[in-house]
Amino acid sequence: MYSTDPNFQYEHENDEDEAVTLPPEKQRLRVSLDKKQRRGKEVTLVSGYVGAAEDLTELSRLLKQRCGVGGAAKDGEIIIQGNQVEKVKEILRILQYGVK
Repeated sequence: MYSTDPNFQYEHENDEDEAVTLPPEKQRLRVSLDKKQRRGKEVTLVSGYVGAAEDLTELSRLLKQRCGVGGAAKDGEIIIQGNQVEKVKEILRILQYGVK
């Protein structure tokens, strides 16, 4: 956009506030097992997290440590290597997250 007004202030559309992280009691996380597009390897997916990316990364780090496996946090999901569904559900319940 171009303006000849010397006092013009361009407003960015992406100037949104940081995502507010809901408390664990109000989160509704879905834990599922997935093999699609992973060459037959199983991973545990945790989806439905509402909040800042830093908080998602921190929760991912905690789950990976407690399960003793690798994984990642990307695209608003936590990916844990292997079939860790029951273990992840139990950890999330202890942390008072709502789990489906």
